[in-house]
Amino acid sequence: MAQNNLFSNSKLLEYLRQFSLRETETQKALRDQTNKLEESSWAVVPEQAQFLALLAKVINAKMILEVGTFTGVSSLAMALAIEKDCQIITCDMETKYTDIAQRYWAEAKVDDKIELIIGPALNTLESLLDKYLEKFDLIFIDANKKDYVSYYEFGYQLVRKHGLIIFDNVLWDGKVINPNNNEKSTVAIQRLNSKLLHDDRVSISMLPINDGITIAYKN
Repeated sequence: MAQNNLFSNSKLLEYLRQFSLRETETQKALRDQTNKLEESSWAVVPEQAQFLALLAKVINAKMILEVGTFTGVSSLAMALAIEKDCQIITCDMETKYTDIAQRYWAEAKVDDKIELIIGPALNTLESLLDKYLEKFDLIFIDANKKDYVSYYEFGYQLVRKHGLIIFDNVLWDGKVINPNNNEKSTVAIQRLNSKLLHDDRVSISMLPINDGITIAYKN
């Protein structure tokens, strides 16, 4: 989401970013270009991108999988945070926005760390199982919400023991608290949130960062 839903006070959000963000010039330029797009709300906010990058550093991630590339804001942040011999595989449905991502990855000189796969996410995840079973240290999921439960099941197989699976938009602009909302994406996120709560294969924390993220740690 382009705006941080929990910070209706723009001065407070401005303060948060002033005293926490450490964006490179390339990151700022990508954010500016992304914000000009009609679909800019699909991108993670900068403080969220920085949080993902920090998590990648904390766990010393060598292999990262991203489901949903868009303009590459989050993948750029994580690529800048990891070492030269590390790899990010990111997938998206089309090249309309990933062309922007690739341009800025190259500008930041991290394009050699990132492999982009174009195609339906579920097909991509299934194709990765043979080679990458339990190989990823961190998986970030921010794609078609209707498939979130399926993404989780694939992600659980692909992430290593003690690795992280991170889901974006788990609060879904507040729609998840309405039991009468039958919209497919809302129902899917509600199902995921319930599944994660009761799945003892993982330890979880749902955080009110922007539109809500859940971090699932594979026990």
